[in-house]
Amino acid sequence: MTIVHAQHTFPLSNIPAIARLQDSLIRISDQTENAPNNQARFAANAHFIKTLVVALKTPGSFNQNFDSLKRVAVLNAPDKSFRVFTWYLPIDDGTYRYFGAIQMASKDGKLKLFPLIDMTEQLKDPNVITDHKNWYGAYYYQIVPLNNNGKATSYALLGWKGNNSKTSKKIIEVLSFEKGEPSFGKAIFIQPKNQANNRMIFEYNKLNSMTLTMDKSVNMIVFDHLAPFSEEMTGNFEYYASDLSFDAYKVTGGKLKLVENVELKNDPNDLDELYIDPKDKKIQAIKKL
Repeated sequence: MTIVHAQHTFPLSNIPAIARLQDSLIRISDQTENAPNNQARFAANAHFIKTLVVALKTPGSFNQNFDSLKRVAVLNAPDKSFRVFTWYLPIDDGTYRYFGAIQMASKDGKLKLFPLIDMTEQLKDPNVITDHKNWYGAYYYQIVPLNNNGKATSYALLGWKGNNSKTSKKIIEVLSFEKGEPSFGKAIFIQPKNQANNRMIFEYNKLNSMTLTMDKSVNMIVFDHLAPFSEEMTGNFEYYASDLSFDAYKVTGGKLKLVENVELKNDPNDLDELYIDPKDKKIQAIKKL
């Protein structure tokens, strides 16, 4: 017996197998989170990656949502042509390592997977356009199609990038496909300064949060305007936080046009609480204030 779904045909018998693999992934993910040190953490994560690849190799896996993996963000392209998996590992020194993959839809259900290799430390220029083997790692939580004449030419990926013990980052990454291969970064930002930016990176004090979210009601990516605590701290991002004003990028013609000092009728749907290190007791105390 087979199931036909979204033009894909796959055996019904694969569903229990994928469910069992998801159970294994949940268990390994828990082991990874509870690992006492870097060595144990990376070993468990390597096991997680191998098991995830086996799950994604199973015909029909593209139709499974994997929403039981609470520490893995899974973003689906609106046209269901691909999806992006990302997750991160905290490192003992306060930094983070990022992992991910792009799974493409295929008519025969076979695996077409691009692993995302975090090369942040090796990238001398964070503005450079990269491929999936030289990824500026991040944990993506929203995907925004950048349509031009009704067709998505690229996608804005909104992500969190825990940086170190002093600062965090948010990022607007631009994903497109060149000859069927993923490409990260594209000069689509229309703004008075930094028009050559291929991605936008926002850095701020780790004990603060930053809104960066798509507001579909106005077709804008809305974000906190960051500013230093005082003028003499300009350029030292450990002392940057929201100044309680908002800017936005309006999605127009496949590009993102900066709109400054936007007024919000409602509080933005900020996902940031999920993207501050939940283990940080200082942050937990601040949240209670």
